[in-house]
Amino acid sequence: MAKKKLSNLSDLGGFVFSTNDDFKLEQEETQETLAPNEQYLEALFSNKGRGGKTVTVIQGFIGTEQDLKALGKLLKTKCGVGGSVKDGEIIIQGKYRDKIMEILKKANYNVKRVGG
Repeated sequence: MAKKKLSNLSDLGGFVFSTNDDFKLEQEETQETLAPNEQYLEALFSNKGRGGKTVTVIQGFIGTEQDLKALGKLLKTKCGVGGSVKDGEIIIQGKYRDKIMEILKKANYNVKRVGG
């Protein structure tokens, strides 16, 4: 297997190497979770890249990863189906957009239907 040539620093994959003994890595600020009535979520159907299977996707959540996972778990439990949380989106298996919108509205989230 041939070694890949590195043409610039981005080819290193985002790593920064330092020989400075006093170097301190700056931590990213953790984003606070907005209150449910300040959240504007979008509910849509998608089947791209899923072998033709339809899923319901919830986008637009602003907050920590733990709070997003907790909301995803709540939705999966209430709908009785599987799903996952990836890239800031909640993915629920199946066509449950209307049921999910009702659940989120009862929890004081602002939800908007997107697409057909």
